[in-house]
Amino acid sequence: MKPLNKYIDHTNLKPFATHADIEKLCAEARQYDFASVCVNPCNIALARELLAGSDVKVCTVIGFPLGQNTMATKVAETKDAYALGCEEFDMVINVGRLKDGDADYVRAEIAAVVAAAGKRTVKVIIETGLLTDDEKALATRLACEAGAHFVKTCTGVSAGAATVEDITLMKANLSNGAQLKASAGIKTYAQTKALIEAGADRIGTSAGAAIIADAQA
Repeated sequence: MKPLNKYIDHTNLKPFATHADIEKLCAEARQYDFASVCVNPCNIALARELLAGSDVKVCTVIGFPLGQNTMATKVAETKDAYALGCEEFDMVINVGRLKDGDADYVRAEIAAVVAAAGKRTVKVIIETGLLTDDEKALATRLACEAGAHFVKTCTGVSAGAATVEDITLMKANLSNGAQLKASAGIKTYAQTKALIEAGADRIGTSAGAAIIADAQA
């Protein structure tokens, strides 16, 4: 296992996040040497500036939070974020298309975002709280087939939270070297530890500093 801090994508995706909030997020990320900060696209440049000289990566979200943008819009968002220096991209799938059984569309959309991101990391949010177990398995397989680097549980905006059961199910459907990110509702070290033990390779949380303190208590 890698150090606990390197599992954490320290996150602030609130619609009312101020510059001061992002400054606090990045200061904590520097202090604890987290894997990344995850911010809305408008805050990429600020986060890049605040984290210059550190090895904390800047992550953003694509098609967030509903995933209902057109494929072209998601691709354009990804290219824009890439140009701003974003290093990781957490995209939301079109859940409606998945539920329609349109696997080809879902796969193609993910592949288009992966291509737009170049060789940078793409994490695919499948919104487990909205899916049946069969749909979770299918979405995981489609993301892997499309070249995603990670499959991620939830946005934290819609229904659902990261669970050990979902991580276990998703892990059973991984291929092509893809990894797992657990996100939504993760507030304690006990939760984090259980999710990592179940197979999560990243933890998306706004409570990164508290989790580290909890682990050290």
